[in-house]
Amino acid sequence: MARDPYLELGVPRGASQDDVRKAFRKLAKQFHPDANQNDPTAEEKFKRVSSAFDILGDPDKRKKFDRGEIDADGREQHPGYGGGSPFGPGGASGGRYRPGPGSPGFEGVDINDIFGDMFGERGRGGPGAGRAGFGFGGGGRGSDLRAHLDIDIEEAIRGGKKRIAFSDGRTLEVAIPKGAQDGQTLRLKGQGAGGRAGPGDALIEIGIKPHPLYRREGDMLHMDLPVSVPDAVLGGKVDAPTPDGPVALTVPKGSNSGAQLRLKGRGFINAKGQRGDLMARLVVTLPDAVDPTLEKLAETWRKERPYSPKRRQG
Repeated sequence: MARDPYLELGVPRGASQDDVRKAFRKLAKQFHPDANQNDPTAEEKFKRVSSAFDILGDPDKRKKFDRGEIDADGREQHPGYGGGSPFGPGGASGGRYRPGPGSPGFEGVDINDIFGDMFGERGRGGPGAGRAGFGFGGGGRGSDLRAHLDIDIEEAIRGGKKRIAFSDGRTLEVAIPKGAQDGQTLRLKGQGAGGRAGPGDALIEIGIKPHPLYRREGDMLHMDLPVSVPDAVLGGKVDAPTPDGPVALTVPKGSNSGAQLRLKGRGFINAKGQRGDLMARLVVTLPDAVDPTLEKLAETWRKERPYSPKRRQG
């Protein structure tokens, strides 16, 4: 039997769904097999945290676990077998199970519903039902599998395909839709755990990784763009990186550090498919080794045309 999923993810029972998700992301990154190829224990740890998130990441499953209706493996717990049988007055012919003091909350539950959940259609006297109105050998749909997939800003904008490893050892190719959003869940039909009534689904939560160049604010992207002193003073065209590739950007004559230039339609994409803008903040940058001519010019300038730059507040 799996460990308590709360212990596995290291979160208290009162943790919010957001805290559960953050804990899983951290552990999934830490123990992902691709990042621990020389650690044979990492894959097992990755499987355990993924299984724990399969329970706690689904609000319905989490409530069932907290109520003791399923165990840490997601298997149903069936009250009535440990202390006293549900086959009291009325039995399986439509009677109602009434637990004694301290028993789980099944007051007033139709026994046929209980066995319907346990044994599928046979439990409801459906096709293939045994003579007693239910049979041992049914089974329901397999459980869903949950996983987390981090992608780059460029991949979120353009879409594409990525492979992902599941807790059961399988790897699948996932189609990332154009305009994928942080926190969006992709459902892969029939790729979950197997069951007699068919497999469950795979639920892939998308996360967008921090980018070394762009900062995202909604559908807007922001970046710093270094420009040379001559380009800042005289103006000119410079190559500016964008998620779609470099574009020629016109730097106005006399530009200062901090000036903002807008590249329309080169930003992030929102859930409606609308593309934001990319804001380039100019950063006037000296060469690594100061040119003697530039140094001499600066000396003359400081002597003959002294000035004090305006100090920006904040």
